[in-house]
Amino acid sequence: NQKEVTLWGTGSPLREFLYVDDLAEGLIYLLQNYSERGHVNIGSGMEISIKDLALLIAEVVDFQGNIIFDESKPDGTPRKLLDNKKIFDTGWRPKVTLKDGLRLSYQDYLKRHIEADRAA
Repeated sequence: NQKEVTLWGTGSPLREFLYVDDLAEGLIYLLQNYSERGHVNIGSGMEISIKDLALLIAEVVDFQGNIIFDESKPDGTPRKLLDNKKIFDTGWRPKVTLKDGLRLSYQDYLKRHIEADRAA
């Protein structure tokens, strides 16, 4: 019911997101199919700006208010993208898109919120 949401910075930094079920599947996949030494990153390989993420979240939750970027606040690190080459070279890829992951997470939140209200 908010009329506006204020986010820090310009919205230009890029971030990578991965749905939790994809992370779990990636870990199981590595346990079953990978035996080399060293670390392996598990990520989506897709970047999105904070601004585009905010707009996507607004769409998913049907937020009708304004999104304001407070440019007097810092942006933070300009870019955070994992090097997913090792796991991608094995053929593994995440299955859940960012939009679908946000939608699933929001539906789960609503379900839990409604159940908590009923229990109270």
